[in-house]
Amino acid sequence: MSTFQSEDTILLVEDNRKDILLIQRAFRKAGINNPLQVVNDGDAAVLYLSGGEPYSDRGNYPLPTLVLLDLKLPRRSGIEVLMWLRQQPLLKRLPVVVLTTSREYADINQVYDIGANAYIVKPVVFNDLVEIVNTLNLHWIIFNEKPQVETF
Repeated sequence: MSTFQSEDTILLVEDNRKDILLIQRAFRKAGINNPLQVVNDGDAAVLYLSGGEPYSDRGNYPLPTLVLLDLKLPRRSGIEVLMWLRQQPLLKRLPVVVLTTSREYADINQVYDIGANAYIVKPVVFNDLVEIVNTLNLHWIIFNEKPQVETF
């Protein structure tokens, strides 16, 4: 059962078709049935997040509650997307998890300096990816719990 709220959308920013399929499969195997929107480059990520065309219909393209962001992207890098996102007053607190193949300390330090919430190196073994997805699911529950209101 999913700990993300079922209506919560997750935005995956990834250009590698194989990685997209593996991540989708890992979400299914982990039992997370949330909508997973996918965009394939940095410019599309900015358009999606800002509600620009063709993503202006928030019924079909809702704002995500979590962004999974690759660093090595066409048109605009993941670092550029993260920099843009952190400058947007209404989006700057949106949780962003960098999910990438880069193990470079310069990349790790830079994305944390810009404001990434986590940095995860894509694993080689599929079951390790499922474990990562499960961990993300457990970690982000804090952001998705609705406050309890007491009635008297």
